[in-house]
Amino acid sequence: MTEALTTPSPHEPPLPPENPGGSAGGITPADIRDGAAVALVIGVAGVLLGVLWAWLAPKAQYVSNGEAVFLKNSESESRIGADGTFFLLSLGFGLLSAVLVFLWRRRGGVPLVIGLMIGSCFASLVGWRTGLWLGPSSDVAAAAVKAGKGVAFDAPLQVLAQGVLLVWPMVAVAVHLGLTALWTPHDPDPSGAGPDPERGVYPPPHVHGSPAPAADSSDPAAPEPPRG
Repeated sequence: MTEALTTPSPHEPPLPPENPGGSAGGITPADIRDGAAVALVIGVAGVLLGVLWAWLAPKAQYVSNGEAVFLKNSESESRIGADGTFFLLSLGFGLLSAVLVFLWRRRGGVPLVIGLMIGSCFASLVGWRTGLWLGPSSDVAAAAVKAGKGVAFDAPLQVLAQGVLLVWPMVAVAVHLGLTALWTPHDPDPSGAGPDPERGVYPPPHVHGSPAPAADSSDPAAPEPPRG
């Protein structure tokens, strides 16, 4: 007993090869590990952000009259300068982290972007809390007593505009996606087939049969035309 063999039509595209090593969505365990590594490393880098912020941010100063605490210079822009310093540092860290992650894994991928976003959010929070911890004491009353009446002392660091905490993740994700879109090579066609010259032509040439050749009048076997 023989089995019937079916020959695929020449106009049907071949089936794409199976990918036993990946999942249905194309995400492999290696991609997930890369995303987790990116989130961990960037999150730890937030400590450096906090150190630089506590060192570079301008300090506002308070002064006590023995009963209350006042700003030494009410027109000073030092408190806004702390937000500006955090903004600029977050902007630089966002650009740097996006470029480094892209150079490390040029192929990109969803897990890598998610790891970059989570790590950047965590790094901003770590930098903020680290800067507050390294900066002047948040106990203003104790600092005023320690400084004495009429003696200026540094005010604690503050982030007045909470939106600056989102600068690092927003910049990092946007720059990374832009670099990936511009410089990542496109994946080859998994079917391995080149462009179909018949695609886009309607109707396709194979729908109509080849035209019959014209009869040669010199051929003796050709039928004679009817006479009137």
